[in-house]
Amino acid sequence: MKSISRILIIAGFALVLNQVSSAQTKWVPDLAHSSIKFTATHLVISEVEGSLKIFNGSMEASKADFTDAKINFTADVSSINTDNEMRDKHLKSDDFFNAEKFPKITFKSTAFKKLKDNKYQLKGELTIRDITKPVSFDVIYGGTAKDPWGNIHIAFKASTTINRFDYNLKWNTLTEAGGAVVGKDIGINVNLEFLPEKK
Repeated sequence: MKSISRILIIAGFALVLNQVSSAQTKWVPDLAHSSIKFTATHLVISEVEGSLKIFNGSMEASKADFTDAKINFTADVSSINTDNEMRDKHLKSDDFFNAEKFPKITFKSTAFKKLKDNKYQLKGELTIRDITKPVSFDVIYGGTAKDPWGNIHIAFKASTTINRFDYNLKWNTLTEAGGAVVGKDIGINVNLEFLPEKK
């Protein structure tokens, strides 16, 4: 009986996904429940966290498992926030992002592959400053739910690590021991909750 119940639950869940996908193929982020955060090592021994407060994008898919999804995102460099005004100003300067000349960070997907269960791999092109590089995200699909007002939500968590020097985020100073004050590897963690686009 347990195995039959499990099959029925899975079948029911698949039916919901099919209904969602066929009813609406374009999704937009629920910005109140989404975030883009990053981490960088400081003095080799610790991490500094930051976020991009202003961003937007879309996801379009016609398949129930989202494997044909096309994802586009932009984030405003001027919205970088590390809870330190002096550091934020430095990050927006030409030593790093040069917010005045390159105001947007963009991402455009090239593939969204299901690996196993709720795990996916997202590949795409990330543009920072005037440099575009391929990047791969590890993605976990959180699921589908309906809120008290009848709106359908879907959620994903995506993470990757980039080398900041690849994007000409060039500032580099060494400690007395020879380690970098700011590490070259930047961790990116994205939590996205999507809603169907309103027509």
